[in-house]
Amino acid sequence: MQPVSTPQAQYDRATLWFHWSTAVLVLAQWIGAKTIDIWPKGALQVDAISMHITGGALLGLLVLVRIWWRATRGRRLPEIDSGYLKMLAKAVHRGLYLAILVVVALGLTMVSLRSMSYFNLFMLPTLGTASRPLLRSIHGYHELIATAILIAAGLHAAMALVHQYIWRDGLLSRMIPQTSVR
Repeated sequence: MQPVSTPQAQYDRATLWFHWSTAVLVLAQWIGAKTIDIWPKGALQVDAISMHITGGALLGLLVLVRIWWRATRGRRLPEIDSGYLKMLAKAVHRGLYLAILVVVALGLTMVSLRSMSYFNLFMLPTLGTASRPLLRSIHGYHELIATAILIAAGLHAAMALVHQYIWRDGLLSRMIPQTSVR
């Protein structure tokens, strides 16, 4: 495989920002969700839940803008993989985008079906009510898909490392911001 770590083979700054911001926000959201219950019930837990809601809404918006950017303005680079690997890479990327949007939609659905305080400042609007079993079911799918996203993102990162250090095709250098030393 041909190394492609030239400046022309790097994604534009916005694409890099979208990629790494998404990665950080996905990890932060997952950690935040797993630690909500350690906060004492009351104001601190309401704040932790409010942070999670805010992060989820930002993540959904970020992914939508990222998809728009990639489709309209983002730099297109030559494919490194071909055949099944190319199809698998595209499927993983699209699957991650879709899964993130689904998990955000499930989260917003839960928020809209129960009365919740936002940072103890005001109550979030509710669009209806739902039974506890339905809310538990939605929450279960929300958690399951979130964990699947984290696993898929981890495999995605592992494959980037395989490309960089085993196949030595320079793929990872496309997504690492270059800094010029003067």
